[in-house]
Amino acid sequence: MKAVWGRSEPGAPLRPPIFCYEEGRQRRLNALIEGMKEVRASFDEALSSVDSTEALGELRVRNLGKKGALTVLLKSLGKLSPEERPAAGEQLNALRDEMERTIEAKGRELRTRENEAREAGERIDVTLPAKGRCGGSFHPVAQTMHEIVEILQGMGYSVALGPEKEEELYNFESLNMPSWHPARDMQDTFYFPDGTLLRTHTSPVQVRSMLKYGAPLRIVCPGKVYRRDNDPTHSPMFNQIEGLMIDKDVSFPVLKGTLSGLMDAFFGRSLKNRFRASYFPFTEPSMELDIECVECGGANARCRVCKGTGWLEVCGMGMVHPSVVRAGGIDPERYNGFAFGMGLDRMAMLKYGINDLRLLFDGDVSYFLSGRDA
Repeated sequence: MKAVWGRSEPGAPLRPPIFCYEEGRQRRLNALIEGMKEVRASFDEALSSVDSTEALGELRVRNLGKKGALTVLLKSLGKLSPEERPAAGEQLNALRDEMERTIEAKGRELRTRENEAREAGERIDVTLPAKGRCGGSFHPVAQTMHEIVEILQGMGYSVALGPEKEEELYNFESLNMPSWHPARDMQDTFYFPDGTLLRTHTSPVQVRSMLKYGAPLRIVCPGKVYRRDNDPTHSPMFNQIEGLMIDKDVSFPVLKGTLSGLMDAFFGRSLKNRFRASYFPFTEPSMELDIECVECGGANARCRVCKGTGWLEVCGMGMVHPSVVRAGGIDPERYNGFAFGMGLDRMAMLKYGINDLRLLFDGDVSYFLSGRDA
């Protein structure tokens, strides 16, 4: 007679057979049952002390891994008789499923706890200023314009603006440039079909301001201008700034002092300068201002900025021609004045060490962020 496992009623727990005539099999069955109890007790005890997902993973391997305690018991089913094996296997599988569910629930609890602890340690104060991001800034040309305007405003000048699409009257004729003047040639100026043009300088703003405000007048006129040029030192669109003073008894020394003070303030140090005779149709007499090289100070014969001359041309100027004063609606017998103008792009290149004008317009900020020469 063989010993078999049975249930007192359907669904009741399995119980050992009452009669067993094969003591060896009975001992193996008892050992299996005791092993299950020991595995469960050891599992519950270890589970109570688990405090991390890593420790829980180790507990899982020790009990349910390929060499785990419960896996060893499952492998021992082969030692039971075919009649005993299904019931014992069912109990072992039930124990394994219960341990899996317990481990999964414990894992969710531990992960929640660890996430909360990590979030508490990584909590960000959103009111603190941002880190690791570069703030925005003005374009070098815009920054140059703001600095020069601010310096001249400190000398009593006001900002005056005008249209970029101009009429020949203000761009040429009122500035003492008749129809035969070379600057009015189609090869140098952008014309529209209606006869208007893109202004070639900001001087038309001076004429418009004289007509609007009269004298005395002290203005600075920044803005974009357009000419048919395009090479490393010229652009078809560039930025210019001009100044105009109209008053009684304005003298050339006042002009020289104004520009000397402007250059020293802009470059942040006292610079040697020189004034050379020149020609502009709207000023008489006319001169140009050179300053000592901001790169080498005239000490380097191979300087890439001044080409070894030690001087940099920065500005054109002169006493306003009487015909221009008259074109502005002001009596040149009572008032006179001076005007000066310079390229903002060139001033930016000199101050910030930029040697290719096109870098100012191609939209690539990497050069300015690198701190290197082009």
